[in-house]
Amino acid sequence: MRRAFLGEFEEIVLLVVAACPTDAYGVTIWEDVQQQTGRSITMSAVHTTLYRLEEKGYLSSVLGGATAERGGRRKRFFALTPLSVRALQDNQEVRNRLWKAIPQDKFQLIVG
Repeated sequence: MRRAFLGEFEEIVLLVVAACPTDAYGVTIWEDVQQQTGRSITMSAVHTTLYRLEEKGYLSSVLGGATAERGGRRKRFFALTPLSVRALQDNQEVRNRLWKAIPQDKFQLIVG
């Protein structure tokens, strides 16, 4: 199986979807990405990324029921696919190997 290459923002979005304790949809994903990263991000950036990840096979989505609170509009709920789980695990393994390869004293501050 060929290794998946995810952009940083794609990986963050997938991790937020994975960590979502309830059904993951645009607004909750957008809020969680901002909270977890401390970045100000537009809703359209999140939606664009969600749809791109779905096109690539990393996410699947289903439409929920229409609600009065949303003016009769339906929410699109996103879920990880086996491909995204493997890609996230691969990325974690690479990062863990790289962190372990860093000498202990590399990050010590030098006070002069």
